[in-house]
Amino acid sequence: MEAAMGFYAERMLPRVINVACGVKTAQPLRRRVCAGLRGDVVEIGFGTGHNVPFYPPAVTRVAAVEPSDVGWNLAGERIRATSIPVERAGLDGQALPFADDSFDAALSTWTLCTIPDADTALREIRRVLKPGGTLHFIEHGLAPEEDENVRRWQRRLEPMEKRLFGGCHLTRPIVDMLKNAGFTIADVDVFYEKGAPKPMGADSLGTAVSP
Repeated sequence: MEAAMGFYAERMLPRVINVACGVKTAQPLRRRVCAGLRGDVVEIGFGTGHNVPFYPPAVTRVAAVEPSDVGWNLAGERIRATSIPVERAGLDGQALPFADDSFDAALSTWTLCTIPDADTALREIRRVLKPGGTLHFIEHGLAPEEDENVRRWQRRLEPMEKRLFGGCHLTRPIVDMLKNAGFTIADVDVFYEKGAPKPMGADSLGTAVSP
């Protein structure tokens, strides 16, 4: 059973995520979250490169952090189609192989849910961002406080979600996590993603500033 789950996680899951994250309804959200990116950018959870078509011309290069070889290979066509240099530059968002103050901006799209220690990853992003650098994010997580019924379903479904989707959590409080990591929230839009069940589609989209 363990071997089967290992094969699924390493070989099949990146393909499942490639399809799931490539839906057309996600494209306007990717365009929104990428707007305003500039200079040298680190993208954690690069996946199969679905954000690449939405990088603005002001981006000079992208350091892609992606642990999956299969995912990186699936991104090849998208990377070759852009004029912006994209380099696979790390495997683990919890231990970024970059010097302090290296990047103008960071990008994270539906990534913090699966990183085992997301708090450490956020501190790492802060470390490698220049003072005043921005983290552009869209993440799904804990539903708004007033939607306790949705939160109850999130707690019920989370064990299955984690097993099927590479450790994906449904109940992480994204905005609070960003604040606790020392970021200042510049703007955030909290909403339910169109076409997704509410427990899986409670999104936060915005930008956070590193002091």
